[in-house]
Amino acid sequence: MIVGVPREIKQDEYRVAMLPVGVEELTRAGHQVLVERGAGLGSGISDEEYRTNGATIVDSAAEVFGQAGLIVKVKEPQPAEFPLLRRGQVLFTYLHFAASESLTRSVLETGVTAAAYETLRGKKGDLPCLTPMSEVAGRMSIQEGAKFLERPQEGRGILLGGVPGVPPAHITILGGGVVGKNAARIAAGFQADVNILDISVDRLRYLDDIMPANVNTLYSDRHNVRDQLTRADLVIGAVLIEGARAPRLVREDDLKLMKPGAVIIDVAIDQGGCVETARPTTHSRPTYIVHDVVHYCVTNMPGAVGRTSTYALCNVTFPYVMQIAQQGIHAAAALDPGLANAVNMYDGQLTNRAVAQTFNIPCATYEPAEAARRG
Repeated sequence: MIVGVPREIKQDEYRVAMLPVGVEELTRAGHQVLVERGAGLGSGISDEEYRTNGATIVDSAAEVFGQAGLIVKVKEPQPAEFPLLRRGQVLFTYLHFAASESLTRSVLETGVTAAAYETLRGKKGDLPCLTPMSEVAGRMSIQEGAKFLERPQEGRGILLGGVPGVPPAHITILGGGVVGKNAARIAAGFQADVNILDISVDRLRYLDDIMPANVNTLYSDRHNVRDQLTRADLVIGAVLIEGARAPRLVREDDLKLMKPGAVIIDVAIDQGGCVETARPTTHSRPTYIVHDVVHYCVTNMPGAVGRTSTYALCNVTFPYVMQIAQQGIHAAAALDPGLANAVNMYDGQLTNRAVAQTFNIPCATYEPAEAARRG
């Protein structure tokens, strides 16, 4: 199989979808790997490193998409890439369709088989391709929150850990999953006053057991969310519903309860955001203000730390890349239900029920064994 690795063109995206060691493994197995020139530079990986390990370096995305049967990316295709996709091709990347109807319909029209990192399930029912980037985003959320709480960034002028005689920042984390847990750990290390809210009492019990004394847990209901907003200096939106749009936990009127200069980091923005006033931003222009509250809604947070994120991501995606290259997507998915769950589109049909319901698009059932027989 010809595997293509294009250069990411989303604004401020520095990750790349494959490491040189992945190229070596694929070429050793008899596959050809095309890497677009400069694809790895944002992660500190040179074209020569790819070439030395067996890749063919090509000058344009058109060459990568035009020749490769399997396209491996990091972020969802951008409008300039839509015309390059074709029926019968496999696209393996983060897609987050539920956040954008235009993206969903544009990719659907290409007829490509679209497999999403974020809905791929591991053997234990986990989300192995989402976890490492959620870890990065959770840790980064506190790093970014600390920066934008500074007064020159239009924040409240609060030091997360305070100092003797001055109280620390109050941090509210909406969601106790991977993002929330990692955010809480970093915030606790800053000696902030931290509260995590979640709707799973079992998850709250687990977090209560593993977190230090300055992290408290609360059941996530409307009253507790509103109460926390009145206290918070920093709010982290960390909720996730697999494949679906994030629930709106913070309404616009709720912002009026918050302190002027408080900061919201909506990590859920990739899935549409959990704050009603959230809209996508970039690393170049990361924030805006609504009702005196600073909003940070960067859609590719881990992209800013490309070196760390690329290695963390490729560690978990590459075994699936090899599986697809060796067997083909449908045969591989027939043997691995978790990989089948990653297939959001096939043959011009949407196969992810949550996305279909979000945009009122018909949903087809993906049968990988039947698709493999059809070729």
